[in-house]
Amino acid sequence: MSKLFDLTGKRAFVTGATHGLGMAMAVGLAEAGAELIINGTTPEKMELALKEYRARGFKVQGFLFDVTDDSKAKEYVDKIEKEIGPIDILVNNAGIIKRIPLKDMPVEDYRRVIDVDLVGPFIMAKHVVQHMIPRGEGKIINICSMMTELGRDTVGAYAAAKGGLKMLTKNMATEWARYNIQTNGIGPGYFATSQTEPIRIDGHPFNDFIIQRTPAGRWGDPSDLAGTAVFLASNASNFVNGQVVYVDGGILATIGKPSNE
Repeated sequence: MSKLFDLTGKRAFVTGATHGLGMAMAVGLAEAGAELIINGTTPEKMELALKEYRARGFKVQGFLFDVTDDSKAKEYVDKIEKEIGPIDILVNNAGIIKRIPLKDMPVEDYRRVIDVDLVGPFIMAKHVVQHMIPRGEGKIINICSMMTELGRDTVGAYAAAKGGLKMLTKNMATEWARYNIQTNGIGPGYFATSQTEPIRIDGHPFNDFIIQRTPAGRWGDPSDLAGTAVFLASNASNFVNGQVVYVDGGILATIGKPSNE
């Protein structure tokens, strides 16, 4: 059974994996045996991330470029394929959010969120799949969100992008399944990261809301995403295609946390 989840000899390209949930998923893939390629846009974060991965004993290389830059994305994908080796797994994790009410949101901010969160995954997958198709195999994992299914104040652009990413995932699966390429999504819930640390204190209204709203009664730990990432990257998911797996502690399953009995 363990062979189904073994990624030894595979190479995983995880975008936006210099910190946070992207790093947590990359660590999970590496622990399952995958060699890592990571992407980011900030030199300082990249340097720190590479040190952390290598300190854990993982084989990793990093590249600095914006996933919305079509020509750069193609250049780096082709370079990796030629000089390092095949990209067996692509995780489209890079993303941004701008918390602005829609009525106040500048059009340029709306477009930037859509560009990074929806167009970026299309660009990366488009170039990677050109190499996967001739090999007759590959795994593409698009990082969606609970906002793929739900709305919330001030995140309209993000929700629109992530909702679109769900349908892009289904269409990638539709077009590429015939080449033995599986395209699926992961929809994280609310996770304990450095970004959420200021609001994850007892008594903070949003912290209390998340604890009360989540049937599991807690924030997710970034490591909670690793198993799902490994599953969707491995042979265990060879007949799973076009799906979004929500890792949210049960939020989407209920209209509210059940009362204690």
